[in-house]
Amino acid sequence: MAIHEFRDRRAAGRALAQSLAAYADQPDVRVLALPRGGVPVAFEVAEALHAPLDVFVVRKLGVPGHEEYAMGAIATGHMQVLDDEVVRQLGLSDAAIARVVQAERAELERRERQYHSRRPALDVRGCKVLLVDDGLATGSTMRAAVRALRLLQPACIIVCSPVASVEAAALLRGEADEVICLFTPAHFHAVGKWYTDFSQTTDEEVMELLDRPHGPT
Repeated sequence: MAIHEFRDRRAAGRALAQSLAAYADQPDVRVLALPRGGVPVAFEVAEALHAPLDVFVVRKLGVPGHEEYAMGAIATGHMQVLDDEVVRQLGLSDAAIARVVQAERAELERRERQYHSRRPALDVRGCKVLLVDDGLATGSTMRAAVRALRLLQPACIIVCSPVASVEAAALLRGEADEVICLFTPAHFHAVGKWYTDFSQTTDEEVMELLDRPHGPT
């Protein structure tokens, strides 16, 4: 298996959409992307399925001084998920965690305001929600999203990703109604390893994709 499986996020989204064809043209299907990297993937899914597209904002909580290492995540709806094992092993204090949460909450709220400045968030009550990201490494961010999304009372939540670690996929099967990944490599390393082009998705790109019409015409 080549180390790069997808040319870019849009190509990954087109491939993922093929595995989601059963959800095409269903009026109760909604596609929600985890911004920012999940948006180009989800855009292609929404296009292929003729389904409405929106974002569901989530922020990883990085360990102070080692921000790439997740100790949890926060999501829309004031949902917070902490990895108790990481917190215990590193001896993180409540005050240290609170500082990280405060900073990430500010960025989460900024993104919510920006992404929904031109239209309100989709109503997902009673709908089948396809929750999309560009890859799942630890699964902690997606887990926070699933738990927060449950509060909005969708009919079901299907986690969708082009690639996931074995551990993340197993974790999320205990949270979501279904998990659909194109592949789960035994040696995952990092999400970016599975893309030829993994350049950062910008707020401008997110807004441009969200502004395009979606759903049945």
